[in-house]
Amino acid sequence: MPAPDADAPRAAPIMSTTGPVLVIGTGLLGTSLALALSGAGIEVQLADTSPTSLALARDMGAGHPRSHDDAEPQIVVVSTPPDVAAQVVLDALAAHPHAVVTDVASVKERVAAQVRARAGQDAGRYVGSHPMAGRERSGAAAADSDLFAGRPWVVVGDGATPAAELVVRNLAVDVGATPVRMRAAEHDTAVAAVSHVPQLVSSLVAARLEGMPETALALAGQGVRDVTRIAASDPRLWSAIVVGNAGPVTGLLRQIRQDLDTLIAGIEPAAVDPAGPDYTAPGRAATIAPGAVGAVTAIMTRGNAGRARIPGKHGGAPSRYAQVQVLVPDSSGELGRLFVDVGDARVNIEDFALEHSPGQRAGLALLSVLPGAAQRLEKALDAKGWRVVRS
Repeated sequence: MPAPDADAPRAAPIMSTTGPVLVIGTGLLGTSLALALSGAGIEVQLADTSPTSLALARDMGAGHPRSHDDAEPQIVVVSTPPDVAAQVVLDALAAHPHAVVTDVASVKERVAAQVRARAGQDAGRYVGSHPMAGRERSGAAAADSDLFAGRPWVVVGDGATPAAELVVRNLAVDVGATPVRMRAAEHDTAVAAVSHVPQLVSSLVAARLEGMPETALALAGQGVRDVTRIAASDPRLWSAIVVGNAGPVTGLLRQIRQDLDTLIAGIEPAAVDPAGPDYTAPGRAATIAPGAVGAVTAIMTRGNAGRARIPGKHGGAPSRYAQVQVLVPDSSGELGRLFVDVGDARVNIEDFALEHSPGQRAGLALLSVLPGAAQRLEKALDAKGWRVVRS
């Protein structure tokens, strides 16, 4: 049997979703969804108030701008900021009386309430939803057809007909996501904790760097890079998101403020005398401010417990992976060679991170693998000449 042609186009996957699909809003989520659907052979119509964004999504192959001559869409996906999503949904319900309409805004209760109050008999065709996927970069230029693969996609079917809800569930599955049914208020409380407040905390930490001298910033390692990665997000979009979910967000921020006050009260006595005790003086014992160690330990222990509850890959149970650390020279092809050698050892990388600062001659690759494979992988990499850093 002849080998398959690697350059031949792959067959489109079998989809439950039927087009046309109208995507209103060609930002990150809208364009990513349009790319995924177009790549599967489904007709995608595009609409956006920004001609430039619309043209970019079109040129990327996401679909074509909707015209009056186009067939009526079967599904309308509203991918606009939450402060305008409800009105766009209402307009779509009126303009396309046979279509199921969903929105992908990250705030659900406020949008759903506004739609239910004004949609009348059309409310059954509206299904709120929210794919839990995104990037710190925004706009069509950052779009990725695989953005939703393996990610949860919340479906809020409050008031929708079962048939309309099924359409949106199928849409999520067809682009590789996992549908999760939640009520609107339940969703908003959850995303405040796992998305909205983390964004604000990341921005708060990054804001403290604004006035730091360059000599201090030159010391930045992977820790501060990880914490502040999402601080590069779009301020205008996030302002609308946070204000739209103000109730759950402010509740969590007050709890964090309480934790900060407790932590400050615990460690502040240690800052009273910056010089500290003279440990070399005869008879002087080293002293630490009472409560300081306990305050730090308590909050970090709680952080450990919370971190351990985050689900594993594809929404599965939390997994405790072993980490194999390898020094990777900062030269062309070295990282690729490492992946090849890991593959030759028949070990699957469950997660990966690279700690590397500009100017360093090597980076530290952190390979998360199943515990039973860690020792075998270390031996295999040793044999290949890699420098394995053992904790």
